[in-house]
Amino acid sequence: MNKLLVKWVAAVFFLCGSMPGFADGLYVVCNPGLTLDPGAIKAVFLGETQFSGSVKLEPTDNTAAQAAFLSKVMGMEKEKYDAVWVKKSFRDGVSQPPARSVDAEIIDFVKKTPGGVGYVTTAPAGVKVVQQY
Repeated sequence: MNKLLVKWVAAVFFLCGSMPGFADGLYVVCNPGLTLDPGAIKAVFLGETQFSGSVKLEPTDNTAAQAAFLSKVMGMEKEKYDAVWVKKSFRDGVSQPPARSVDAEIIDFVKKTPGGVGYVTTAPAGVKVVQQY
């Protein structure tokens, strides 16, 4: 009986982990008043796209989720991302997005900043989800 119970509990955890709402993902979010195309995310975080209409975009990195974001969205490792920004800062005078340490800080920043763009690992409220990974 115990083996059957263990198998049943393991199956429930496995299924719940793969269902939306049970497992956290990666959400790229922006201010609710902002229009941002999912295809522009990479360009925004590389400083290539700096405006949405007349609104200056203000991306912010999430140190807790940066490795997943760089892998899934940007297709690069942190060393490469940082190197791109070092070159860009010298060449174009553009600064790397500031980093915040937790999802709550990102969501608060994005809500309060008209051009705010960030990424979080928990389903967000009060911001617009641009893309979920």
